[in-house]
Amino acid sequence: MRAVFSLTTAESKRLIAKGVVNTPVIQHALHNGKIIIAGGITNAYVVEELLGIKIEEKYRYTAGIVTQGGFQCVTPAEDRIQPYVVEQGKVSDKLWVEALEEFTADDVMVKGANALDAEGIAGVIVSNPAGGTIGRALGIVSARGSNLLVPVGLEKMVPSVSAAARAAGIGRMDYSLGQPVGLIPIINGTVITEIIALEQMFDVKATCIGCGGVGGSEGAVTLVIEGSRVPEALKLIKSIKGEPAVIGKKQRCRCQNPCNR
Repeated sequence: MRAVFSLTTAESKRLIAKGVVNTPVIQHALHNGKIIIAGGITNAYVVEELLGIKIEEKYRYTAGIVTQGGFQCVTPAEDRIQPYVVEQGKVSDKLWVEALEEFTADDVMVKGANALDAEGIAGVIVSNPAGGTIGRALGIVSARGSNLLVPVGLEKMVPSVSAAARAAGIGRMDYSLGQPVGLIPIINGTVITEIIALEQMFDVKATCIGCGGVGGSEGAVTLVIEGSRVPEALKLIKSIKGEPAVIGKKQRCRCQNPCNR
């Protein structure tokens, strides 16, 4: 059996979050270890799916956001929802940096991305001169063999993350219409896209055959799935159709260079 459908970016994020929750390492850590769900819009959906906690204003679950035609604006610290930490299946009151110091190979960090290439390498845009969350976490996660899950939609495909990392850099920018940024590649994370989520949950073959749209479908992806469990997969797809778009509040701009905003 074969089916074709399109997903808006919000629908994709919901599907990807369900895929993250069904990942074996997440299920293991949920009962036997720690999980850090770092800030990020897609990760707000992960919080909802994993913990059953509703996040109405998902733009608050991130530090940097591209919204309303602006680039990489900053969510004021007082408005942000702090990253959730889960220990032995329960929400912990620890700060994520405290939980990270205790990480082992059984633990999981969930960190979204801003770029993904055909080689499966993800990239995270950073405006913090010290590298932000991923800059602080990558050394510990890599050194200790902890699990790094990277939920990222196919809308974020770029030709090369390596080339993107070489082009970016806060100090390299002469002008910036928004926040100047760098980009950190992630080569050791497990990427979860719409394709991976569908194949993992339903044992179907999923293929992206197109991207884009208008009238609310900007950034949409069109997928074909094949396999005996297509009806089951379509049942889930139908359940997430109509997922409301994330409305980004106008954020404070901290540009060093004028951007007429």
